[in-house]
Amino acid sequence: MRSRKDVEALLCAPGQPFEMGMVDIDGIATRVWKNAHPSLAALAEHARGHGDSEFLIFEDERVTYANWYRAVAALAVELQKIGVSKGDRISLAMRNLPEWPVIFFAATSIGAIAVPLNAWWTEQELVFGLVNSETSVLLCDAERWARISPHLADLPDLEHVIVARSQSALAAPARPLEEIIGRPNDYGDLTDQDLPAVDIAPDDPSTIFYTSGTTGQPKGALGTHRNLTTNAVSVGYSAATAALRRGDELPEPTTRVGLTVVPMFHCTACSAIMMPTVHGGHKMVFLHKWDTLQAMEIIEREKVNATGGVPFIAWQLIEHPDREKYDLTSLDSISYGGAPSAPELARKIFEVFGALPGNGWGMTETMATVTTHGAEDYLNR
Repeated sequence: MRSRKDVEALLCAPGQPFEMGMVDIDGIATRVWKNAHPSLAALAEHARGHGDSEFLIFEDERVTYANWYRAVAALAVELQKIGVSKGDRISLAMRNLPEWPVIFFAATSIGAIAVPLNAWWTEQELVFGLVNSETSVLLCDAERWARISPHLADLPDLEHVIVARSQSALAAPARPLEEIIGRPNDYGDLTDQDLPAVDIAPDDPSTIFYTSGTTGQPKGALGTHRNLTTNAVSVGYSAATAALRRGDELPEPTTRVGLTVVPMFHCTACSAIMMPTVHGGHKMVFLHKWDTLQAMEIIEREKVNATGGVPFIAWQLIEHPDREKYDLTSLDSISYGGAPSAPELARKIFEVFGALPGNGWGMTETMATVTTHGAEDYLNR
């Protein structure tokens, strides 16, 4: 109904939500979103305003934005107490759990550099990541600590270890995360306090994500606050473009529910999924691990609107013999990337679920999405 050129003119005009500007980044003139949050701390403050809206859901644990912010602030204060300062590396190694976004924002909001380590790595790979990143503080779950703890002699830079969900007593230097922020369902009991004030610029480093690399060991790719907050706006722009392209007006903001099956240690989940979720006040539902039946149960129970990851996840939902036993009508978007996908998949998603397909391409070095192809445009070509 409208060309892409016309859509850009409408959405990016001066004073509009997607207005752009030019800034100098390391001597390079770069186009940026004028309305992107200047830092992850600013994004966290914005998300605090979502109040009692639910943010994180995992099994019987449900965390609102207000309570998540309480946990972020409490952990940020504690990290400063143990000596963490701007530029220090804080590694994060755990499954997709409600604690993950708490730790990530607590670290980055005080100017530290979050280092999400691959939770699937072996003992030797985890030790490599900790040494290579010069990590001084590690926050992890009990599974990852069981792999790492036998190798403390190889980790001279590691000064503090905080472990979540340990079922047994922890020996020094480890201590329980629950002593600092409690368990997710109890975050509401924490003091309502502000994040510590730290001077953070948009292009200050915020993350080190490890790439698989093509030779030798994984490579640490440095990301900035602007890298992550940009994605929050870019995803919104893609959604607004799809609406205008089909001839609709821009929809009123509504809360959406996403079933997040991509690991949070991957830039897709952290940047392309979590950033727009936090920006818009939407929900993230976590799975212990991918299971098609459990996923369909969650989609029905939580009225999930969007999911995806890699193409095989979409195929498993389409081809599962029990699919018609579940009410999956809330699904309106299934997106994927990371692997080639047949044109047939896009058509099947629309035919079977009435949902619109989406495909994305990006790199760890760019903190996720570079290009997207979605909705009716994808069905057409």
